[in-house]
Amino acid sequence: MILRKFLRDESGATAIEYGLIAACISVAIIVVAGNVGTELWNTFDSIEKGLK
Repeated sequence: MILRKFLRDESGATAIEYGLIAACISVAIIVVAGNVGTELWNTFDSIEKGLK
């Protein structure tokens, strides 16, 4: 009886799924922020070179 209740309980799986979703969103934000930062750096670098 306890084993059946344990096998039917999906609350742990739901928590893991939310954790994986949060991790994927975090990785996507880090990648996008890194790319934007690089592009911004290149833009300001080219502006600086143009002013010299």
